[in-house]
Amino acid sequence: MQNRDIIVVGAGPAGLTAGYYMALYGFDIIIFEEKVAGGYAAEIPVLENYPGYTEGISGKDMVDKMVGQCQKAGAEIRQFERVMGLEHEGEKHIVRTEKSGFSANAVIIASGRYPRMLDVPGEDRFHGKGISHCAVCDGFFFKDKNVVVIGEERRAAEVAIFLSRMASQVRLVCGKKELCAEKILLEDLEKQKVEFLGDTEVKEIRGDVKVNSVVLMDKSSGESKEMEADGVFVQLEGIPNSQIAKESGVETDRDGYILVDEKGRTNIDNVYAVGDVVASPTKLIVTATAQAAVATLDVVQHINKGHQ
Repeated sequence: MQNRDIIVVGAGPAGLTAGYYMALYGFDIIIFEEKVAGGYAAEIPVLENYPGYTEGISGKDMVDKMVGQCQKAGAEIRQFERVMGLEHEGEKHIVRTEKSGFSANAVIIASGRYPRMLDVPGEDRFHGKGISHCAVCDGFFFKDKNVVVIGEERRAAEVAIFLSRMASQVRLVCGKKELCAEKILLEDLEKQKVEFLGDTEVKEIRGDVKVNSVVLMDKSSGESKEMEADGVFVQLEGIPNSQIAKESGVETDRDGYILVDEKGRTNIDNVYAVGDVVASPTKLIVTATAQAAVATLDVVQHINKGHQ
């Protein structure tokens, strides 16, 4: 079994920030990512709310910069290597992946969230046949077509605006009366002539070999209607990817988000959690990176103190 000073689980903005800071301090750091580095962030068409980017920046461009910075500092990033288990043995923490096992003095969990499903008839049947969770990946398939975006927060607005530049018609279906998003995004939705359908629930997705319509219900009246659609982009709030941490004894709230203190510490010594996987009311890239910076500085103090 190999040993590292620090192991980070997840290579989204929080994990990459943690890896960068730890490498700057000279620690032997490895980051495991089950897919491609970036997570949810890499799929954001344009970030309008990250400091310093007055014209916005795509999620992928930001992630690419963070990966390059992280590697330049000396952190090792292993993409497509899924963490399968986490154990705690005395002062050491054991991380087991699909390919190997590692021990570390500290672990930072930055495993983020994964997409939430609609759980309606037709969703399983048409997944990949008109239903998508990634506009950046699949948007070009819907040029000059009619699409529906489903969500309640800024992510849905970002995706609807992105798709409006290629699709012939975009409708944004929101389960709440109003979309929870920044003013600049709401203004862009109007500018791009995205039709907003608030207080509306998706009841079914229909089609033959691919999606051709959605059934929507007005929650206030209870009335349902079928609307034509060539594509459906689901942008609901994600589900925390915390199962492995939870199984190892890390405490979570009832929704599965990891409980931490103001420095990112969990209930287990030298196990931290940062980013979208933690119980925090704010899910922004800027807060995820800030949480990672705070946690890594605390890790540095603890490890240095232990070596004195």
